[in-house]
Amino acid sequence: EVQLVESGGGLVQAGGSLRLSCAASGFTFDGYGLGWFRQAPGKEREGVSCISSVGGRTFYINSVTGRFTISRDNAKNTVYLRMNSLKPEDTAVYYCAAVSTAVRAMCPAARHEYRYWGQGTQVTVSS
Repeated sequence: EVQLVESGGGLVQAGGSLRLSCAASGFTFDGYGLGWFRQAPGKEREGVSCISSVGGRTFYINSVTGRFTISRDNAKNTVYLRMNSLKPEDTAVYYCAAVSTAVRAMCPAARHEYRYWGQGTQVTVSS
């Protein structure tokens, strides 16, 4: 059974930090790129960051560049998102997702290309 389980969300004041984790199982982790998405109430789900399996290439949307860092540990089948200098506009449910390198070798990948999704973890940033 494929599983992606996010953790690390919570309530933090503006300017604070959180580290999200996503533990994967049930598929060949190092054969997949990993992405973090977020969805705020009333808004579309948006891709935030991704990391490729090949070469560890990373991508960030402009609004988080310089504040968020994505990383992966293939030995632990886990992807992380370190979030610093958090802002109220970062408030959302954060999801991790996996895309096969056979579909997209290098990130970024389109949302529909991601095959597996986690259930999400809430991040709330207070002002």
